[in-house]
Amino acid sequence: MSFHITSEAFEPGQAIPTRYTCDGEDVSPPLAWSEPPEGTVSFALIMDDPDAPVGTWVHWVHYNVPGDAERLEEGVPTSSTLPDGSRNGTNSWGRTGYGGPCPPRGSHRYFFKLYALDRLLDLPPGATKLDLLDEMDGHVLDTTELMGVYAR
Repeated sequence: MSFHITSEAFEPGQAIPTRYTCDGEDVSPPLAWSEPPEGTVSFALIMDDPDAPVGTWVHWVHYNVPGDAERLEEGVPTSSTLPDGSRNGTNSWGRTGYGGPCPPRGSHRYFFKLYALDRLLDLPPGATKLDLLDEMDGHVLDTTELMGVYAR
């Protein structure tokens, strides 16, 4: 088996439950992964929506998740720094932490992209997706993604 991300809340390619959207409680869904590559020191996660009418909308930037972690529980706090040392970046709403699916109309795809990294990142809390991608350059051991959909 290879590096793989799943959620007990929805199957790949299926609907993200309302609970995890702006129409519900707007909490992050539980995510789990298996078989990270040898040498993984930390994980980073980007959740975005490439179908947004204004271009890709970033819903969540989360990084410096400890390398021995195997999951993110439902409802990860939106504070900039968490007790395990992980950090939330700034999403497209200008807030830190998770912001759930909230399409203005139609069905959109939401990608949860998990990166296994060979080091912790030297990024302050509140970093953007572009900051994260730049800082990860040359340090990604492997990636995996989970896609869900949501329509209003």
